[in-house]
Amino acid sequence: MQNFGFSPSEVTVAVGDTIVWSNADFVPHTATARDGSWDSKAINANSSWRFVASKPGRHEYYCVFHPNMKATVVVR
Repeated sequence: MQNFGFSPSEVTVAVGDTIVWSNADFVPHTATARDGSWDSKAINANSSWRFVASKPGRHEYYCVFHPNMKATVVVR
């Protein structure tokens, strides 16, 4: 999370992999699944959140505070 965006905008991981979102912006962000299956809650500036990918598929997510921030995790 940097400059009000997720980078990369799409990432592919395996089931069981840990994904880490790090917030390099000066405001809080979230990583929230569109289907509601996971939600980081607020990730403050200079903080991070870890999530273990457990469900195969294409998972779109966004920031609740800044809905224009969106990205995808592909779990294989």
